[in-house]
Amino acid sequence: MTTGRRRAAVLGHPIGHSRSPSLHSSAYEALGEDIDYGSYDLVPEQLADFVQRVRSEDGWCGLSVTMPLKAALVSSMDRLEGNAALLGVLNTVTFERVSGTLRLVGHNTDVAGIVEAFRQAGVTRAVAPVIVGAGNTALAAVAAIAELGAASAQFLVRDPSRAGEAVGLAERLGLAVELEAIAGGAPALAAADVVVSTLPPRAADALAAELASRSADDGGAGLLLDVAYDPWPSRLGETWEARGGRVLHGLEMLVYQAVEQIVLFTGREDARSLDVIDVMCNSVGLPQRAR
Repeated sequence: MTTGRRRAAVLGHPIGHSRSPSLHSSAYEALGEDIDYGSYDLVPEQLADFVQRVRSEDGWCGLSVTMPLKAALVSSMDRLEGNAALLGVLNTVTFERVSGTLRLVGHNTDVAGIVEAFRQAGVTRAVAPVIVGAGNTALAAVAAIAELGAASAQFLVRDPSRAGEAVGLAERLGLAVELEAIAGGAPALAAADVVVSTLPPRAADALAAELASRSADDGGAGLLLDVAYDPWPSRLGETWEARGGRVLHGLEMLVYQAVEQIVLFTGREDARSLDVIDVMCNSVGLPQRAR
């Protein structure tokens, strides 16, 4: 058991719907770690003042970062690690002292969250993956499908002219790229074995309606991870399931990316244990893991 009250928090806007406080607080209690985990509603224009404040205060052990700050906070880091450096997008900040100087280190655990969610569902390889969207979470999805052995990435996007970062990352990772507009994208979904929808809540409703209008015999029985978890089920998830496909709750990804954050914040490898993960799942209403 650690001594002294440490602090961590999730940053984003809006932040009231975030499940991170429940996930982290339940894990810290299970681990016997005395960490106060809060939340801060911040927009990019407020980050400079917040970072200055954090650098001047003792006790911080980590920050979780959500939209719209995942790219905006990168310039405030002293160093980027691993997937954060690869993607240019972070969702996690840790703190280290070197010769008395506090340094902020950016990480990205979204990739691990997506990969582990799929692996828990029995998917160890992505053959014909589709990514819906091309924003910051789509970058993590690209890295995740590459880790799952994909040779290609097909994107369905609202604005192809703004998909450059996602397409560029896929090409750097050696993936063949196809880029299509979301409108008319239902056939691509139906042909996919793995789909990651990275759009905000309700933004995929038109695509869901298009998919629902197609014959149930023309495919669409793969696995969908819809990262928009509030409200749940999403319309896309409902449509996918009605066609015989499997749907992963967006909270699945959230749990596993939070597990990796907790390991970074505490140094506790046992945060990955089933006992801790079960407590976290209970905190957000997900079923416990199979043993």
